[in-house]
Amino acid sequence: MRRILSLFALLAASAAPVAAQDGAVGKPHPGGTGFQVAATELASDIHWLDHMLLIIITVIVIFVCALLAIVIVRYNKRANPTAASFTHNTPVEVAWTIVPIVILVFIGSFSLPVLFKQQRIPEGDVYVKVTGYQWYWGYEYTDAEDVAFDSYMLGQPATMTSEDEAAGAQPYVRSAAMDAKLQAAGFEPDEFLLAVDKPLVLPVGKVIVMDVTGSDVIHSWTVPAFGVKQDAVPGRIAQLWFEPTVEGTFFGQCSELCGKDHAYMPITVRVVPEATYEAWLAAVQEAGEYVPVEQVQASLTN
Repeated sequence: MRRILSLFALLAASAAPVAAQDGAVGKPHPGGTGFQVAATELASDIHWLDHMLLIIITVIVIFVCALLAIVIVRYNKRANPTAASFTHNTPVEVAWTIVPIVILVFIGSFSLPVLFKQQRIPEGDVYVKVTGYQWYWGYEYTDAEDVAFDSYMLGQPATMTSEDEAAGAQPYVRSAAMDAKLQAAGFEPDEFLLAVDKPLVLPVGKVIVMDVTGSDVIHSWTVPAFGVKQDAVPGRIAQLWFEPTVEGTFFGQCSELCGKDHAYMPITVRVVPEATYEAWLAAVQEAGEYVPVEQVQASLTN
């Protein structure tokens, strides 16, 4: 049954207008209507479930529209001038009660395991505490000493320097000077409002467990390509987990309205090989401050 449904899901996915993705980079695209590339098993499960539900609701819509068409054509006043006078039909009433129950049970038998997989937190290889602030993210690697930093959107006042101002860059405004600032940090110009000054760095193929909280109001840590979304509530710690299967740069966004600069607290995650991740951790601990992962990668290749 699972294989049959998987085949249907593939057919639905091929028929749907899904936007092309740039390899392993998870980011929105102009005019895109599909999911971002799935970079975790959790995201793949969500995509599969969505495609299966699309098939079910498509069949239901076609069936209902066909019934409406039959009634309109066959039982209009011209074709059927004498209307029936019965008040109920027991077989039909039993059918429209039992059939939806069967459909819901069928959907639940597939959707609940997907939900439970997200909520059962496994033993992690990397633990990170995530704190939402107005309006930036704080990260602390709780299983590594002295690795903690704040992550601001490139273009926020906290990321602007005197050199940027001299070049004509202004906070929150995309310009040639801002594009140059993005490229100097290793981002494309069209990643303005998505890129941050200090991306979260994680190893590929490892289980990541995150403790998520907020310091002031409710935020939400969300990365679509990972299939994760968790509210950051002040005074509470919630957990999420994922296991990246693809290397690259992935983008997310605070997904809970949190104030005037809510739109300016994106999430950027760099997923790198384990050796690069270990070297990056060591470099940050030795320097006592954030070190760009590109700098570590360059030192490893030289």
